[in-house]
This record gives sequence, C-alpha cells and structure tokens, in this order.
Amino acid sequence: MCLALGLGEWRYSTSESHLLVRLQPDPFLNELTNMFERTTDKGSVWVTLKHSSDKSKVKRNKMKTAGEKIEFKCLIRATDGKKTISTMVSPKDHQRFQSSYATILKARMTALKKRERKDKRKTADSDKKQDQKKQSKPSN
Repeated sequence: MCLALGLGEWRYSTSESHLLVRLQPDPFLNELTNMFERTTDKGSVWVTLKHSSDKSKVKRNKMKTAGEKIEFKCLIRATDGKKTISTMVSPKDHQRFQSSYATILKARMTALKKRERKDKRKTADSDKKQDQKKQSKPSN
C-alpha cells in the first residue's frame, strides 16, 4: 500500500510495526536531524547507503536490451528502531547532499572520544634507542 504525501510516500515494510517513509533529500536531512536529537540521551541511529536504480530487475533487463541508459542512484535509509526514513539521491545532487549530510554527522557525533596520538618523533627516537640496546648487548 502506498499513500502519496507532500513530503514523500509511505510504504509498509516487512515488519508490521515499521513504516517506511520515502522523502525528498532536504526533508530527509531535516528528519535525520530530528532522529539524532531524539536519541541524544539514549538510543542509536543507523544509516545505510545502497547503490540502486529504483527499477525492478525485469525493467532493467528490458532497458538494457532496448539500449536505454539506466541511471543509478544512491538509496539512503535511516532508522532509530522505531521509525525508518529513506531517500534517493541522483548523481547530480550527490555532492550537495553529501556536504549537508557530513555537516549533520559532525554536529551530532559529540559523544566520540578524541584518539590519543603519539608524537611521531618520540616514537621514532624510542624505537632507535631500543634497536641500539639490542645491538650493544653481547650475545653469548
């Protein structure tokens, strides 16, 4: 069953409790931001990207035999376990979408810890010292 709405289309997924929502790219980013805000204290958001033509295999085979060019798009899905949203991004809109998506991710990944980096010179010096100690030890 499909209901056409202003923002996108609603589709039933395989599980009864989830409702898939296909949105345009900009409303998708807004809803993704809302998902991140809802799961700030507790929860997770899963985002998956998939190469897709949005056509059935039969249609793709007919297009191939007719010599038509098949335009592949990027299918992006996001879920917080309760709600699932998706969008299709065409190659010409990909760069703009990717920069907006990266901005959202950078803003929402506040719980990540900074990696402790060792100074390259210090590690190189300590490696040299260890090598010199090994060489200076007499072997019996």
